[in-house]
Amino acid sequence: MASETKRNYTDDYRIFFDFLWWRGKAWTDATADDLWDFEDWRTRSPRNLEKVGAARWNRGLAALTRLYRWAVRCEYVATNPIEMRERPGLYGEVVATPAARAKNAKSSNVHWLTPRMFRLWVNVGLRGHTTKGLVGGEWVGRLEDRNASFADLLFCSGLRLTEGASLLTLELPGSALDGGKYYPARLARAVTKSKKARTFYISASALVQIESYLQAGRAAAIRRAQARDLYDTLPEMRVVTKVSGHRKKVLHWHNRNGAEGRTALNDATVEERMTFFTPGPTGPEPLWIWLTEAGLPFRPLSWENVFRAANERCETVLSGVMSEPPFATPHSARHSFALYMLVALHHAMDLRMGLTPEERRDFRLLYGDPWRMVQDLLGHSDVATTRDHYLAPVSDLQLRSLLADPDPARSQENAERSDERVTTLLARLARESEGIQDFHEAVVS
Repeated sequence: MASETKRNYTDDYRIFFDFLWWRGKAWTDATADDLWDFEDWRTRSPRNLEKVGAARWNRGLAALTRLYRWAVRCEYVATNPIEMRERPGLYGEVVATPAARAKNAKSSNVHWLTPRMFRLWVNVGLRGHTTKGLVGGEWVGRLEDRNASFADLLFCSGLRLTEGASLLTLELPGSALDGGKYYPARLARAVTKSKKARTFYISASALVQIESYLQAGRAAAIRRAQARDLYDTLPEMRVVTKVSGHRKKVLHWHNRNGAEGRTALNDATVEERMTFFTPGPTGPEPLWIWLTEAGLPFRPLSWENVFRAANERCETVLSGVMSEPPFATPHSARHSFALYMLVALHHAMDLRMGLTPEERRDFRLLYGDPWRMVQDLLGHSDVATTRDHYLAPVSDLQLRSLLADPDPARSQENAERSDERVTTLLARLARESEGIQDFHEAVVS
C-alpha cells in the first residue's frame, strides 16, 4: 500500500482500538455490536466532539474491513466483526460491501479551482501578494520559487503529491524554449499509486518556473550545504556516475564505501531517490529536485504544511474582499487539472476543431472521448473513477455546458481566443456547479 494510505489507516486503527480499550477489549475481541456502536459514536453521538462525515467514516470502515479480513484469514480472530451485504457490481457481478457503509457520502471532499482562482491562491499564499497585487511588506519570501514551482507542477500535470514530490532532475523534459505548450515526461512505476509507469505532461510555463528554481534557489541551497559539508554527514549517499539506457534508464552508482550498484530508474523507490546524488563542480549534488533551505531533500508529506500555511495566509489577506478565499490542497490541484483538461479537450473537439456530430463520433472512435483522455492523463484504471470522483460536478458537461455554446464555425474564426473561451466555460461551470472555486473579475486588482 502507498505510504500515505498506511499513515491514514494507522490513524483509523488507533481510534478504533482506543474505543475498544475504553470497553476493556482488545482488537481481537471486537464484535459486530462494537462496530455498530463505534459507527454511532464516530458519526452521530453528541458525546463525541469530533464527529466525522460520511466520507471520512467510509475510509475508516474500509481500513477496518481490510484489517479483519486479514485477521480471519490468518486465524487471529474467529469471525469478522464487520457485517457484509451483497449488492450488484458495475458489470452485474455480486460485490460484498460493509453493511455500515454510509450512503450519503460525497463522491469527493476536494474543491476544484479554476486556473485564475489557483493563480490568486499562488500569488497570495505562496508569493506574499496583498489584495492590491503587491508583495506585502512583512513577506520574507523564503523558498517562494520552490513552493510556487511545485504547486504549478501539480496543477498543470495532475501528478499526485508523492509522484511530483519525488521527481529527480534527470526525469524532467528538456528545455521549454522550443515553442511547445506541453512537454512529455515519464513517471516511474515505483512512485505511482498503481505501480505502473506512465507518461505525464508539464506545461511550458511550469517547466520554465522549475528551471528557474533549479538555477537560482535550488543552486543556492546546494552551495550552502556544500560549504557546511552537510552532505558528508548523511548516513546514506549513492553517487550516480552513469545513466545507461534510453526508455528504461539504469542508474550506476557507488556509495561512500566504494561499493558499486545499479538501480533501474523505474524501480527506484521514494526512499532510494532521496539518497541519489550526482558529481558537481564543487561537490556532490542531490538528484532530488525539491530541497529544503539547508539543501536536503524535502520530504513529500512536508508539502502538506506548505499548502496549509498558504491557505491560512489567503484566509487572512482575502477574507475582507472575498466571501470565500481560495483553499487548495496538493490533491485538489490534481482534481483541478482534471477539470481544466476536460473542459479544454471538449472545447478543442467540439468548438475549435469545428467537428460535425459525425466527425466527432469518428474522432472518439479513433482517439477516445475527452473523459478517457483525462483518465489516461491521471493514470486511472477505470474511467468511472475519473468521472464520479474527480469530475463529479461536471459529469453532465456535454449536455449542460457545451450544447449551449456558440456555433462551431463561428468559434473557429476566433480560434486565437481559445484560452479565453475555456476560461469563460470554467467560470460558467463554477456558477452552476457545487465545489468549483472561482471569482468575479472585480476581485482582481
